[in-house]
Amino acid sequence: MTAVAGLLLAAGAGRRMGMPKALVDDWLVRSIEVLREGGCDDVLVVLGAAADEARAMLPAGQRVVVAEDWDEGMGASLRVGLAALGSDAEAAVVHLVDLPDVGPDVVARVVSTGSGPPRSDPGSTAGLVRAAYAGVPGHPVLIGRDHWAGVIEAAVGDQGARGYLKTHDVRLVECGDLAGGNDVDRR
Repeated sequence: MTAVAGLLLAAGAGRRMGMPKALVDDWLVRSIEVLREGGCDDVLVVLGAAADEARAMLPAGQRVVVAEDWDEGMGASLRVGLAALGSDAEAAVVHLVDLPDVGPDVVARVVSTGSGPPRSDPGSTAGLVRAAYAGVPGHPVLIGRDHWAGVIEAAVGDQGARGYLKTHDVRLVECGDLAGGNDVDRR
């Protein structure tokens, strides 16, 4: 069984960037490495816009799923990704491809904070851990398996898990000493 899976969302068109962010520099491959080196036992990449071009950039054997409705927003990618993880993982670390300053040390801190015995109360902070930068919630986000169904149901439009996380206790772990956590929208 995979204890923690990495889920890399890289499906968007990157309209403000002028190209899909999965195709920018080395962001796609770097983000996979960040998740692996940060403690994820396996990584699943969600592609959408320019999926064939992005897939060609991936290392051999990399697990990929395509969000056919990627243009709906991040919610579509998150739903497809969590559903595709199957039953092998106890938790997923959701990371975004457009966070080039977030390194494996941030992922490791989130994963280590999310470790511990599982609780059966899906409203508890067990299995919900989010990186924060100077107190502002950001990514990556660790989502325990007990929360996946609720996140999938709530993930609509470009909000991803935001609505679900607002209605549940989430443990924030400060990572501002490690990275800025800002997504990059323009070159």
